[in-house]
Amino acid sequence: MRQLSPKITPWLNQFNQQMAVLEANGYKPTCTNIREGLAYLTAVFVTDIPKIAWVQDDLVKSTGYPVPVRIYHPSPDHALPVLVYFHGGGHMAGSITVYDAICRKIAQAAKHIVISVDYRLAPECPYPAAVEDAYHVVKNIWHVLDDRKLNYLPQLSIGGDSAGGALSATVANKLQFEPNTPLHAQVLIYPSLDYTLSSASVVENGVGNLLSTKKVTWYFNHYFQHQEDRKTASPLFAEFSNKLPPTLVISAEFCPLRDEGIDYLAKLKKVGVATDHLHFSDLPHTFLNLENLVKEECQRTYQSIGAWLNLNKSI
Repeated sequence: MRQLSPKITPWLNQFNQQMAVLEANGYKPTCTNIREGLAYLTAVFVTDIPKIAWVQDDLVKSTGYPVPVRIYHPSPDHALPVLVYFHGGGHMAGSITVYDAICRKIAQAAKHIVISVDYRLAPECPYPAAVEDAYHVVKNIWHVLDDRKLNYLPQLSIGGDSAGGALSATVANKLQFEPNTPLHAQVLIYPSLDYTLSSASVVENGVGNLLSTKKVTWYFNHYFQHQEDRKTASPLFAEFSNKLPPTLVISAEFCPLRDEGIDYLAKLKKVGVATDHLHFSDLPHTFLNLENLVKEECQRTYQSIGAWLNLNKSI
């Protein structure tokens, strides 16, 4: 029988009770309170912030919009491979500041230079602004590293969580037929890959598990503002070839997006792409942002990301 981790259940029950009271008193989601909520949640539960030897902000050139990034180099005297990371937040929330500790942990665990991307958010900047930002950062990041005279290896991986996973998979799809931008690997953490919300887990886990189907629908309605074909925009329904990067998917049993990641892996396997899957049978979506409640699980996640990026696939 499925059972949510007792490490999270008391907090989640309290959270659901508080949300019920707020809604009874007229609460409505706005981009402001959604952004504040994710920032507050992360600040409260991700308090172990490792020191990284070199951290600086920069801009990556793009068509019309210079994209802010934060660069984490855990060992500036050594040439390290590069990971471009896209934060989660439903395409409406999150930032390089909110995800600072998480990106530090990835850089430390994987021994990679991590590029955290502050892509544009909806509703101010709807689809496809975030996709354009993500694509241009991946294409042009080498120029920034060269200008900074950083020690790096020309080995590029990409990844992200939730909406950031959608951006990563979308960029991977765009690049699979561009031989001048090879991707070493991809890491998708409870990724959003189906904008049509057609998976069974969307219904099964859509109420009471922190990320609700109602909230995801609200996110997507603000992200897609011009009657775009959401199926065409979904990485799960894009073209799959063996040119896609080796991909690790990290999923959570009580996440409404669970099945999307699993189905994506199946399609990768079908075309011969190397894959691996780390599944947590008792956790909800967004568990990396709840680290103090599930420290061992988060530690395993970071260790697994490092192993995959360094091509040690024994997870």
